[in-house]
Amino acid sequence: MPAPRDENFYKNRYIVAPMVRAGRTPLRLLCLEYGADLVYTEELVDQKLLSCKRIENEILDTIDYVNADEVVLRIATKREADRIVLQIGTSSGQGAAAVARMVGRDVAAIDVNMGCPKPFSIAGGMGAALLTRPDKIKEILTALVEASQVPVTAKIRLRNDPKDTLALVELIESCGVSAIGVHGRRRDERNPDRCREEEIAEVVKYAKVPIIANGGSGSILTFDDIEKFRQQTTASSVMIARKALCTPSIFWQRR
Repeated sequence: MPAPRDENFYKNRYIVAPMVRAGRTPLRLLCLEYGADLVYTEELVDQKLLSCKRIENEILDTIDYVNADEVVLRIATKREADRIVLQIGTSSGQGAAAVARMVGRDVAAIDVNMGCPKPFSIAGGMGAALLTRPDKIKEILTALVEASQVPVTAKIRLRNDPKDTLALVELIESCGVSAIGVHGRRRDERNPDRCREEEIAEVVKYAKVPIIANGGSGSILTFDDIEKFRQQTTASSVMIARKALCTPSIFWQRR
């Protein structure tokens, strides 16, 4: 496992983005087999994880986090444990830290979702609701970094004013994270709104930690398109969602 605050862990990586109801074990393993470097789980709310029981499944060789009859998270121990990033939704430093203590030994890193604009996340004070809550961001990330045995990251969206985006990045860096994922759209923007590659590039110039560029999936059809997105954003690493979901073999073209 990488050590806490391991920035090298996030350099020059091709990453599968967190996808609700999609980023589960079968898709993650397929993408890894085809050449992805890292895979994110779907976003899991801290309180749901904390209600789970950890079970070592010797038949499947997995670690299962089970809530009643539901397998909330299944990690293929030998095939992905050193390459899986747990993404959590949280509005509490205490909850985030508790998740780190519970799950940290089973994953390679932990990411906080600070960009999801869906009503459920916003209403719960999670996701994009955090973009304008610097005090809450600091509480969550500071507690998580302190409690975690593995690197911690945050995934954000652009602010309406690019200066506010840079201030947000500076705040997040000050909390001890190893990298920051940046989705190239603002809170009120959706696909097919244009991904603002040039604003991600400005963040890359400003940031002291690796930046993971996200948001280009609408124009990504081949591995060459991934490389083009990487060049446009100048980011160290790139993260894709939809094309990885429909064509996991897209990563094979890098070999």
